[in-house]
Amino acid sequence: MQSLISLTGVSRTFGAFTALSDITLSLPPGRIGLLGPNGAGKSTLLKILMGLLPPSSGTGRVLEEELGGDRDSQGNWRLRRLIGFMPEADALVPGLTGVEYVSLAGELYGMPRREATRRAHEVLSYLELEEARYRRVEEYSAGMKQRAKLAQALVHDPPVLLLDEPTSGLDPAGRDALLRLVKALAVDHGKSVLLSTHLLADVEAVCERVVILAGGRVRREGTVAELCARRQDRFRIRVQGDAVEAFREELLRAGVALLGDNGHGDWRVAVPVNWTSLNFFRLADARGVIIRSLTRDDETLEELFLRTVSG
Repeated sequence: MQSLISLTGVSRTFGAFTALSDITLSLPPGRIGLLGPNGAGKSTLLKILMGLLPPSSGTGRVLEEELGGDRDSQGNWRLRRLIGFMPEADALVPGLTGVEYVSLAGELYGMPRREATRRAHEVLSYLELEEARYRRVEEYSAGMKQRAKLAQALVHDPPVLLLDEPTSGLDPAGRDALLRLVKALAVDHGKSVLLSTHLLADVEAVCERVVILAGGRVRREGTVAELCARRQDRFRIRVQGDAVEAFREELLRAGVALLGDNGHGDWRVAVPVNWTSLNFFRLADARGVIIRSLTRDDETLEELFLRTVSG
């Protein structure tokens, strides 16, 4: 499978300050969350991928095009034709209507003017801004401005979208609507998405893979399922019967720790070393209770993130 992003030893310094340090990544196409606290280096990494900033050291590729890249016969950077970038800042041009703003972005990506205008109308309609396309962008609401920024990233139909804090400033309903659009672009239209945010809920709503940055370094990388399936010693168990309390006491005597009790025989537990799931059923059978459910108690993405950043 073709690699979406491949980086080797990428660092970026600003004077004495190191924003990124020795970033080495190999990411497949798909929906990827770039997660980290403010100041982690997320925006710097996106700008390097776009070619807006050169790395101080290291090498990398996006869809086999080198960082920075070469120009095509019309003088346009080839790499930038592959990427749609939605910045965190407003990046809107006062005085332009929505369709003029998105058309201008298309021309800056190297599209002929007529094609850029046609695509601007199509993309604004897709993003439900058709009625507002002739209004000036400074008159847009916060949600409409975010959609206009997404439209300019989509106008040239790139295979890769780099989204920097795309739900910034939106209310809960606006956030949900925009995230549904982003996920649909990936699932229904085959776009690869790198979504940079400090909001865990945004990553959970859209992404299947996550990269956690902290202090300019990659702390964790992998699918959400892989990274959260860490706690092999923890279970959620729900039991039923007349001897539920006796069963719980039996578990405690066997070295099982009770971590949470939701009542009615619904518990979170941590088991000792070398414990197997079969032990639950043996003890339940001995006490005459029925195990209704038994599942591993994996970390949530929030728990993983907090543990990673604090570590």
